[in-house]
Amino acid sequence: MKTLVFSEPARTQPAPTTAPQPAGAVRQFLRVLHRCNPVLSGAGWLHVALAALALALLPLDDRLVLGLHAWFKPLKFAASGLIYLWTLGWLLADLPAPTERAVRRISWGVAVSIVVETVIIFLQAARGTTSHFNISTPLDGLLFSAMGVFIMLNTVLLVWALVLMLRHRPFGSAAYVWGMRLGLVVFLVGSAIGGSMIHHLGHTIGGADGGPGLPGLGWSTRYGDLRAAHFLGLHALQVLPLFGWLLGRSALALPKRAQVLGMLGFTLLYVGAVAWLYFHALQGRPFWKLS
Repeated sequence: MKTLVFSEPARTQPAPTTAPQPAGAVRQFLRVLHRCNPVLSGAGWLHVALAALALALLPLDDRLVLGLHAWFKPLKFAASGLIYLWTLGWLLADLPAPTERAVRRISWGVAVSIVVETVIIFLQAARGTTSHFNISTPLDGLLFSAMGVFIMLNTVLLVWALVLMLRHRPFGSAAYVWGMRLGLVVFLVGSAIGGSMIHHLGHTIGGADGGPGLPGLGWSTRYGDLRAAHFLGLHALQVLPLFGWLLGRSALALPKRAQVLGMLGFTLLYVGAVAWLYFHALQGRPFWKLS
């Protein structure tokens, strides 16, 4: 059950007699999300609009940035920001009422941080240049530094959210609760890989950023690319809670300890995959080498 964190009573609805259709389930998800966390819901809708803008500009602008269409990266980050904001809004809604004020502050801080990052990416695309690791001019360096400040703020807020989830048990089965907690931990590991990219002033190991990459992802097919590990680490925020929810839903007869052990085992496999991708890239080896 989702709780309404902004001074609203808990949501209580009768159980549906039939399974909702996919479109109806999406509408219900969006309604509940907006009622639970209007800040992150609204920031997500802004990213929907930005993604639509990037899609509209794709056929109208033939400029390339690092060998890719100038509006490809803004489109990708708008979609990524949307998924992140709505996922976090949904997870925070499972925290109990005493955390309401903290959740509101986290939500505002995360929303501002992600919107600022996405807007800078769009601004740099409009200028026909890169956004990340770009210090070629004072303006580019200032924008890149601003992105770093807000991403650091977002990371600090996620640590705060993790502390809340450890101190105040969220609603749900034991597997789902630990899926949320561990998902945040691995997400923070993925964020640290982003810090490694800043240290290298690029995401490619063994070559310059740009060049041939995997379709739809852009990950280098010739050299090591830290973005693969970064991607998998960040999306633990969706994968681990979803696995925990499925485990708790299908294994309600299992004791809590068994659910937690199952969640821990899956998390270790997931972290192992992130670590393999990271060290594989550090050796200059591509995630997938195309002939």
